Amino acid sequence: MKIKYIIAALSIVLLSCKDSGKQDENSSEVSAIANSSDSLIEAVPTVNPKGMVWIKGGRFMLGNNNTDSRQTEGPAVLTEVKGFWIDETEVTNAQFAAFVKATGYKTIAEREIDWEDLKKQVPPGTPKPHDSLLVPGSLVFTPPSKPVPLNDYTAWWSWIPGANWKHPEGPNTNIEGKDNYPVVQIAYSDAVAYAEWAGKRLPTEAEWEYAAQAGNKDANYAWGSELNPGGVYMANFFQGDFPYNNTNADGFNTLAPVKSFPANAYGLYDMIGNVWELTSDWYRPDTYSSYKKGDDSCCRNPTGPKDSYDPNEPYTPKRVIKGGSFLCSEQYCSSYRPDARMANSEDSGQEHVGFRCVKDIE
Repeated sequence: MKIKYIIAALSIVLLSCKDSGKQDENSSEVSAIANSSDSLIEAVPTVNPKGMVWIKGGRFMLGNNNTDSRQTEGPAVLTEVKGFWIDETEVTNAQFAAFVKATGYKTIAEREIDWEDLKKQVPPGTPKPHDSLLVPGSLVFTPPSKPVPLNDYTAWWSWIPGANWKHPEGPNTNIEGKDNYPVVQIAYSDAVAYAEWAGKRLPTEAEWEYAAQAGNKDANYAWGSELNPGGVYMANFFQGDFPYNNTNADGFNTLAPVKSFPANAYGLYDMIGNVWELTSDWYRPDTYSSYKKGDDSCCRNPTGPKDSYDPNEPYTPKRVIKGGSFLCSEQYCSSYRPDARMANSEDSGQEHVGFRCVKDIE
């Protein structure tokens, strides 16, 4: 019970997605809107910042209208974004280490837990956990040895004291030899600190989804209509019986080095799978309903709602994460799609959450 209690008290992300992941194409009406839209007219930079790709601005359908997807992924909204640079890969351990070396930065997972701050994120009257539980740490995927009910995520997630970006699976693990793996166990403020140091920022949800689609408007997946075209795995996700039996058919049990799978049409790697990626948008399940939509209206450069609300954890501020991770499974969380979205506690790190940055034209 202690493990379940501390996980609840620390306001971790609830990973109870159960959509099929087998989308139909958007309705013909929605597709017609997107296909008739013209790209923005804007200057194209001649030199890209190192490790970044220029994404030309344009219009696209944000979200989807499919009946077999989660309600939080729709309704689809005609959306316009201006051009931006985006990192071609997720931020790696080596890149984050350079930031820490230069600044002495300490991540959320490495800091002492302040109960006075924490209790603001849990229902009033929640008793204080024992001091032995209020220690630095983070969430680690700990697969069971046999089938478990899929309605209790604590069966495969554990709060591990000492887990952080340098020790992603606990104090007895490290990142030696993994410079080109995505950095994980990163909370939102950690990602923002890195981005500011690098002269960048986190992408909005709209920018992220536009870049992930790469002009592939009506396909189920970022690369086309089939999950594994010709039997080839295009992203790092979970195969087998979730969460206890990963067959590693894609070649990886958990994280994969960046660029292990083909880039999308815009030259971006691992936009789908590997790790969920943080965006700057606050999470609300009704975000898209609040945006302008229709044949003659367009939502331009949206930056998300003004505040956060998740009915599952109403006291916990959350940000949108995109793209799915190595734990997305056809049986449980089929979020290896550009329009998939989940809520992530702002002060939480997990073994399957990372980020990449964007940069505006100057």
